[in-house]
Amino acid sequence: MAEVTRLFELIYHQKEKFPQEKAFGSRRDGEWKFYSTDEVIDLSLKVASGLLKLGLKPGDKIATATYQNRAEWTVVDLGILQAGMINVPVYPTISPSDYEYIFNDAEVKYAFVGAKDLYDKVESARPKVKSLQGIFTFDRQDGRPFWEEVLDDSRLEEVEKISAGIDPKSLATIIYTSGTTGNPKGVMLNHENIIHVVSTTAEILPNPVPGEKVLSFLPLCHIFERAVAYGYMSMGLSVHFTGTDNLGGDDGDLKAVKPVFFTTVPRLLEKVYEAIYARGLALTGLKKKLFFWALGLTETYDYDKEFGGFDKFKRGLADKLVFSKWREALGGNVRGIVTGAAPCPHHIARIFSAAGIPIREGYGLTETSPTLTVNKFDKDAAMLGTVGPVLRGVEIMIDASDGVYRDGEGEILANGPNIMMGYYNKPDATAEVMKEIDGKTWFCTGDIGTFVDGPGGKQFLKITDRKKQLLKTSGGKYVAPAPIENKFKEDFLVEQIMVVGESRKFVSAVIVPAEGALKDWCIENDLEWTNLADMVNNPRVLAQYQSILDRYNPGFSHIEQIKKFTLLDSVWAPVTTDGSQAELTPTMKLKRRVILDKYKDAIEDMYQG
Repeated sequence: MAEVTRLFELIYHQKEKFPQEKAFGSRRDGEWKFYSTDEVIDLSLKVASGLLKLGLKPGDKIATATYQNRAEWTVVDLGILQAGMINVPVYPTISPSDYEYIFNDAEVKYAFVGAKDLYDKVESARPKVKSLQGIFTFDRQDGRPFWEEVLDDSRLEEVEKISAGIDPKSLATIIYTSGTTGNPKGVMLNHENIIHVVSTTAEILPNPVPGEKVLSFLPLCHIFERAVAYGYMSMGLSVHFTGTDNLGGDDGDLKAVKPVFFTTVPRLLEKVYEAIYARGLALTGLKKKLFFWALGLTETYDYDKEFGGFDKFKRGLADKLVFSKWREALGGNVRGIVTGAAPCPHHIARIFSAAGIPIREGYGLTETSPTLTVNKFDKDAAMLGTVGPVLRGVEIMIDASDGVYRDGEGEILANGPNIMMGYYNKPDATAEVMKEIDGKTWFCTGDIGTFVDGPGGKQFLKITDRKKQLLKTSGGKYVAPAPIENKFKEDFLVEQIMVVGESRKFVSAVIVPAEGALKDWCIENDLEWTNLADMVNNPRVLAQYQSILDRYNPGFSHIEQIKKFTLLDSVWAPVTTDGSQAELTPTMKLKRRVILDKYKDAIEDMYQG
């Protein structure tokens, strides 16, 4: 793919190498609607021409927002890029005030939005956004401009001239990071940034064949899924766009599409496993024994580990009787899943992979387009508990100059062609995350990690924490909360957990119980279920969660062990309905300051007496 240097060229690359009749598709009124390679090219050119006809010019900003991924989003994206304009994708779940801030900061001229409340959200912000001239909908809505009204073929020669002159190093998109505090920052990525990731990560997929079906449901407004979609485009795969709400069940898109590959976030895999485990608990007699016998076999699994003799026979039997049903629930054809955006629990990757559903974890940030490292599906190219070897063409440095880390650990710094141009309109913020070392400019990720020796003599990166999340107890000891939180979240009864202890004598935690799992536990243990608010104060429930602490605490040093905990009867989510601040970012990361403020009384109670 060496000849491709601009993102919009990927669809022309597909046309030349492996044109598709079903290049991109999504459900409309329950039925799949597909666009061929030629149709995508034709429509995207007409979008570009139509934008020019509206009076827009290269460099202008166009916003896009949808609740579910859809083929038309990609068509519009390619049109924006060919016109030399800048796509500003935004999360659908943010508030009207967030839209107002982002649209003003980027000086957005037009917006393309999906269904539900998106048009109303943007329209409500419009009076305070002087640059915003119009809003188009991806779904027909009475009295509102439809995206196809933009299509025009009167300026195609102008489009051709503009696209031919676009520099690969020119700005392609501004992606506003969700952030855990303050206003979001606009990450500026150029064509070269993203193309480098697309070309190098395209090597990861296990034996892709043009025309094979893949599923795309993570938000395209996030660079992770967007870069993956470009990768699918480059390989001529048939992309089926959908949303996370449409995946499961007998009539869900996993079973309907039967994809060979998809990307996901760890939490979705956790929920799938929780559902599988709950079904296992509900079994009786021999079937239940078989289920947990098979599950026990996964405990000794590792990537590339070979089993022989009777052990091999047992695993074959477990596969036929139990694990084959797991794969069928995911469509039956999955050859690989890559997870990102948040740490993947070790046991989730191990159990699914042992069941013949290979899970690989990668690592990166919006600022790095996004991939820096990734475990691959080849032999000796993956290691459980790590985020993989460094991507080709990228350099990683472990900076321990702050002097507060364990031996071998430090802040992860990155250098390479995929590093962002900077934060839009924020030179000071850009300077804060860039560091000059030995004549090179390094991006400071804010993540803490170390390299470990892995299979094939390779070095694999292991993430241990976030720099800004390190706690310092009143005794002057540093505690990394993420490894503790990730370990405790392996238990079915823990939906979310946040470790606290800054300037305190000891470490504590606020815990959000997994309501469904807790209800099942109550039934199994003859404890009458009423509601979550009652159960979090029930002595037997509290004793069960104390037993979880007793089980996991010994795996940490004395200073890292959770001494006290509080169970909450609320649910943490990336969006709230009561106007309060959400506890999670759209990528499901903890907003620690928000949580500390919301539950300050409960936290303070743990340190009284």
